[in-house]
Amino acid sequence: MNTLLQPFTREIFVIPLLVGTMAGLLCGVMGVYIITRRLSYIAHGLSHAILGGAVLSYVLEINFYIGSGIWGFITALLIQYLTGRKVYSDAAIGIVTTASFALGVAIISTHRNFSRNFEAALFGNVLGVSQSDLIVVAGVTITLLALVVIFYRPLLFWSFDRDVAKVHGVPVVAMDTLFALMLATLLVSTLNILGVTLIISAVVIPASIARLLSDRFSHIMIISGITGMIISFLGIYLSYYLDIASGASVVLLSTLVFAGALIWTNLWHRRRLA
Repeated sequence: MNTLLQPFTREIFVIPLLVGTMAGLLCGVMGVYIITRRLSYIAHGLSHAILGGAVLSYVLEINFYIGSGIWGFITALLIQYLTGRKVYSDAAIGIVTTASFALGVAIISTHRNFSRNFEAALFGNVLGVSQSDLIVVAGVTITLLALVVIFYRPLLFWSFDRDVAKVHGVPVVAMDTLFALMLATLLVSTLNILGVTLIISAVVIPASIARLLSDRFSHIMIISGITGMIISFLGIYLSYYLDIASGASVVLLSTLVFAGALIWTNLWHRRRLA
């Protein structure tokens, strides 16, 4: 029993557990909008683009969240701008995000002392999370969840059909911009925990699990948030014993849960048909 409780006796691990749990909740909720609107590509690209801001912040000795946050906002707004200028959305995402990522790699190649930080940015570093990270993630979680509640109906219409949303008076361009900024904020705040290469899986998989288990949007969002929260907690907890990157542990566990949910729903549907 003492062995199982050992991680909770170390403050260096308790804080990452709290941060990871909040990040999992937030990723789960935001992921529902992403899979409904089929925006996983932009989320994946934006996470890589933010790496450029993270590297630049390190080189210029600017606070990570300030530098990466500003960079993420500019990138998201630039993608929205190009999309509205007769550039296909996937092309705009590819142009902006790859250019930003390439800039980060170029800077890294000239500043070799960033190599360890680069590995943490790519794959997550749970032990590198501090109390300041806890405050930031808590603030972001409260803010984004409040925005989801306030704009629940406009975002709901926006998620399923832009044309229907326009008919009902929903400002779809404003919703595009709002969600892009919310997504950038989510990615910046959870980058230290999950890493650039794995964060999109933590966003998409819980929502996909929830969609297998329910057809109602509100239920999907609740299930996804709770699933993301539990999986992140257990994934980070297991990373302590497995001695692997926290992001990898969370994603592998969520993949196993997704496979289990897929098998269970298939069996359930077969029984109903029988």
